[in-house]
Amino acid sequence: MPEISRFYGIIIRMFYNDHAPPHFHVEYAGDRAAITIQTLAVMEGRLPPRAMGLVMEWAAQHQADLLRVWEQARQTQPLDHVEPLV
Repeated sequence: MPEISRFYGIIIRMFYNDHAPPHFHVEYAGDRAAITIQTLAVMEGRLPPRAMGLVMEWAAQHQADLLRVWEQARQTQPLDHVEPLV
């Protein structure tokens, strides 16, 4: 699963040709979650509250980028990198 961003030990990935709804996968310190792009709802998994807050802040800033990368993944194209949270 390609990595599209990394910040503060948080790794963001997307699967190629993954199932709907559009979402991304997050890993942090052994915890994992899948988060929808359009609503930023947690589909599955969990993260520590501080890490989840950082992911939500980052995702809100990059929703358009995430949707573009989702389309690239659906078409099995190379995935763009999304800028990290700074």
